[in-house]
Parts: sequence; structure tokens; C-alpha cells
Amino acid sequence: MAETEATLLRQFPLFLPQNRSKTVYEGFISAQGRDFHLRLLLPKDLQLKNARLLCSWQLKTALNGYHHIVQQRMKQSPDLVSFMMELKMVLEAALKNKKEPYVLPSPPKFYSSLIGEIRTLGWDKLVYVDPCFSTIKLKADVSGREHLITVKLKAKYPAESPDCVVDIPVPFSVSWTPQSSLISIYTQFLAALESLKTFWDVMDEIDEKTWVLEPEKPTRSATARRIVLGNNVSINIEVDPRHPTMLPECCFLGADHVVKPLGIRLSRNIHLWDPENSLLQNLKDVLEIDFPARAILEKSWLRGLLTSRQSFNIIFGECPYCSKPITLKMSGRKA
Repeated sequence: MAETEATLLRQFPLFLPQNRSKTVYEGFISAQGRDFHLRLLLPKDLQLKNARLLCSWQLKTALNGYHHIVQQRMKQSPDLVSFMMELKMVLEAALKNKKEPYVLPSPPKFYSSLIGEIRTLGWDKLVYVDPCFSTIKLKADVSGREHLITVKLKAKYPAESPDCVVDIPVPFSVSWTPQSSLISIYTQFLAALESLKTFWDVMDEIDEKTWVLEPEKPTRSATARRIVLGNNVSINIEVDPRHPTMLPECCFLGADHVVKPLGIRLSRNIHLWDPENSLLQNLKDVLEIDFPARAILEKSWLRGLLTSRQSFNIIFGECPYCSKPITLKMSGRKA
């Protein structure tokens, strides 16, 4: 109960209980930059299905044509927070349609159905919905990673399949029928995320335990990494998201006298590649190296660069790999 009250206060700070038993709430709900006054009377058992909603004339006017949806949601919502969220979404849609009368508004049943689908999914999964209910963003948490899917509904939804935008390294096409819904999209999205779990485990390990030059801020769909191997030498790998522990495409970058021995080791030790091990461990084994950490390399080559300068315990210089400025704070302890 305390958590529900905290969520209500966070989402609707102007809508507050008027008595200790919390059977009367009064205040304002905001939509499209406007505030609307309302009062909610709950029975002693706090059941929404028997509650009374008293609206200001401005709110009544705004919800004209949607009153039956509001009543339906009040009877079906599991708690006050869910009802207020649904009321806000209906109000946003109603105001949007009144602002743009030249746009044929979707019938109230469309909004009622869509709100029901979102409620079934869970309000905690909703990140964004536009006033027209044409663009919806949902989030999913898989193995501690948050992923987003943007669903763009078409005019004939659900008869027509919506467009989906996701940040994953493989094509994502939704299996759709006129009976499908947001739930079926979300279920397919979760399945796609689960199938890519090992791929992201591999890429996260590389990002955490090596110095990645490119991309600087990799997206979840990025399959390539350029990794520092030593002074003035790096490797670019392209990982197959469907088989992430298999040998990736490799390209060494650097001077010939440094790159050539690495290529020889790769060819000589390729038989050691074990798909049961992580990709990073396999690269260490076949290349016979330990990937240097960024901090270690920064101290040793940054000090020796002609373009670097030191002020107290801070060294300034340019990265010899990408020429971007680097600032390094040195430890006060003597080596």
C-alpha cells in the first residue's frame, strides 16, 4: 500500500487524499499542458468499481465522448494508480483529437482496447506514448540489461501490422494477425532478446575488460569492436550475433613488423579455439597475449609522447590511435 501511495504521489503530485481513511481524493490531473480539477469518492473498502468520479466542467467537456471508457476503466483497474494512468492517457488522446479536428480520430473503442493491452502488459513496462496513441515505447529487462522497443501503430491497427524499431544486431520481424496485440509483439521481442543473451555477454566482457577504441559508445546492435593490443597496434573484430563464441572476422591494424607476428600466431593456434570458452579468452589463447587495460597503457605511452605535458599530477596529451585529447590523473604513490 505504501509503495502504491508513493507511486501515486510521484505520478500525480497535485492529486491528494483529503482524509485519513483515504476515501476522498481531490486535486488536478495534467494533460497537454493544462490542469483539470477532479474529485474521487471511494467506498470504505476502497474498491474502485464502486467509486464516484466528480469532474469539473472543463474536464467533462474534454472527455466528451469518452465517459463510458472512463467508467469502464474505473471498474476494471486493479488500483488507483492504474486508473489515474489510464485516465491521463484517455484525456491526452481526447484533447489531441479535439485540437486536430481535421484528422479523423480513432474511435473510443480503439483507445479502450489499447489501454487494456498496456494494462495487461503492466504499466511499469510503458516508457512513452504519444497523445494520438500512434507511437508506444516499451522496455524489457533481460539479464540486467534494459532494452527498448518502439511500436508505431498504423491507422488500421490491429488489422494492419505495426512497425517496430529495436536496437538489436539481427532483423526483427513481427509475426502478426488481425487478432494480435501489443502482448504478442512484446512476447516476440522478449524471445529475440533471450536468443541474443550470449552475444551481449560476449560484447559486454570485451567492453569491460579491454580498451575499446571504436565504437566509443556501442549500441546493442553493434557487432564490431576495435580493441587495443599494445602500443600502436589494435585488432578489429566482427562478431556473429547468432554464433558469438565462434572465431570472429579479425583484422590487425598497425605497423607490419608488429601485425605480422600476430597473424602468424592466429594461424598457428586457430585449432585451440574452443566455442565453450568466451570469445575474449579464446583471443587471448590463440594470440598468446593479455589484453592491456586502458589505465596501464595510458601511463606508459602517454608519458613518452613528445606532444604530452604534465601539470602537477595530471598529464595532457593526444591518443596515438585516434588523436583525441586525453587527460590522465597520476597516482601520488611512487612506483
